Amino acid sequence: MANLEQLKFAKSHEWVADNGDGTFSIGLTDYAQKELGDLVFVNLPAVGDDVTAGEVFGDVESVKAVSDVFSPVSGVVAEVNEELLDAPQLINEAPYSAWMIRVENVGDTEELLTVAEYDAFIAQGE
Repeated sequence: MANLEQLKFAKSHEWVADNGDGTFSIGLTDYAQKELGDLVFVNLPAVGDDVTAGEVFGDVESVKAVSDVFSPVSGVVAEVNEELLDAPQLINEAPYSAWMIRVENVGDTEELLTVAEYDAFIAQGE
C-alpha cells in the first residue's frame, strides 16, 4: 500500500502519486471503491491521449452502476494499467496500488488535496 501522506487527492475521489520520473499515477480512492462496490469492468484511455483536470478519462462498472472516472490533473497518458482490464477487482482489493493510468507533462495540480484535507472533505459529506 502507498504512503497516503505522499499522495494527493481530487474531490472526485481519485488519487495522484508522483512517480519521481516525470510521470504521475492516477487511481480510485478507497472511499470511491467502497461506494461503487465490486468492480466488474474498467474502460481506460489509450497511451498518447490527452487528459484534462476535471474531465472524464474513463469509467468503471460495478454491480451497482457505471461511473465516470475524472482526471485530477491535465497531461498526456504515458501508460495504461492493462492488468485492470482483465482484473478490475484489483481496485477493490488494493485501491492505492491499483493505478489506472500514468500521466506525463502534468499540469493543473492546484486543486489537489492532502490526505488530511481529503479526509475532512469526506467527513463533511461532500
